[in-house]
Amino acid sequence: MMKKLLLLQLFFSVFADWNEDDATPCNWFGISCKNVSGFPDPRVVGIAVSGENLRGYIPSELGNLIYLRRLNLHNNNFYGSIPDQLFNATSIHKMFLYGNNLSGSLPPSICQLPRLQNVDLSNNSLSGSLPENLKNCKQLQRLILAQKKFSGEIPTGIWPELDNLIQLDLSSNEFNGPIPSTIGELNSLSGTLNLSYNHLSGNLPKSLGDLPVIVSFDLRQNNLSGEIPETGSFANQGPTAFLNNPLLKKGLTPGLILLISAADAASVALIGLIIVYIYWKNKDSSNGCSCTGKAKFGDNNKGKLCSGCSFACINGYRNEESEFEDNEKGEKSGKPEGELIAIDKGFSFELDELLRASAYVLGKSGLGIVYKVVLGNGIPVAVRRLGGEGGEQMYKEFVAEVQAIGKVKHPNVVKLRAYY
Repeated sequence: MMKKLLLLQLFFSVFADWNEDDATPCNWFGISCKNVSGFPDPRVVGIAVSGENLRGYIPSELGNLIYLRRLNLHNNNFYGSIPDQLFNATSIHKMFLYGNNLSGSLPPSICQLPRLQNVDLSNNSLSGSLPENLKNCKQLQRLILAQKKFSGEIPTGIWPELDNLIQLDLSSNEFNGPIPSTIGELNSLSGTLNLSYNHLSGNLPKSLGDLPVIVSFDLRQNNLSGEIPETGSFANQGPTAFLNNPLLKKGLTPGLILLISAADAASVALIGLIIVYIYWKNKDSSNGCSCTGKAKFGDNNKGKLCSGCSFACINGYRNEESEFEDNEKGEKSGKPEGELIAIDKGFSFELDELLRASAYVLGKSGLGIVYKVVLGNGIPVAVRRLGGEGGEQMYKEFVAEVQAIGKVKHPNVVKLRAYY
């Protein structure tokens, strides 16, 4: 009877099948029960009633459901604060209260739940600072506190204690101050570190580079400054990870620049020797390049050649700045636009995706410029952009060259993915 009264108090009998005359609430909509040793009848272990336009306070009496494991009340119209007494239900694993009108602070007693793994309180009106004792939520795996009014600095002492955290989302709040270097100690993180749309400032902690390489950063729309390190996880981020931080610069350390330059020079020399050999061997059999994509390698049909044929993509590295995109937009103006011709049929991407991606220069020579670019799916490529105005003959030579490169298969030579 007690559990029925608690549930009826929560929803004020708003559902037709919530009948106090029932012997048990286990058949009610959204209620899950399970047999528990020592009790003759099942205990309530789950409440999942979302998107039902429910209004009112969240009753503190829910804390008396000591076997409750899942509380899912998202996308309703609950208001008021989250009651401290709720955390007397110490079996709760998952708490999804996002998309309501809850206000007040995040209760420090939330970590009285020793088994708490997933918390999503986003899109409410919660405010105040993050309590330091979040570090006591030892089993926490996902902490999503986005689209609220939390403010102040992000505490430093929380993160080294959360050994199981795989996702952290503090986006769209009013946090200020630096990013704690201790966030770099979240070795279990595997999803997205989302601190975007706040007022964070200062340099990027180098310790973030110690996070697992599969972690994606979203640090957009802050006031971060200094240089973006090029080590560890920083080198694996896409072009949007650091957008709209006006004082944030992208750069390479002198040692890394020398290393890349040396590696690039050696690679160009090796590829050059192979290309020269294969080019002269196949010169007579090579004809036009089709910017329409209708002609394939080895096709003897001569098509009209356009300036868009002067780009080759070779799998290799990752991205950072926007010079590549700016150059391409400038050169495309007023000229016919071709298509990206795939050599590696198992590698799929769009030309627009390539041109939108930011890039920086790896090297320059009389043959053109080599850029480092990361595609939207995180795949790194090197892009060689040919320079000069050579007319149709230049493009014929270009097609012969990419045909030759496309046939090269060697463990020490990067694979040609596509050309344009």
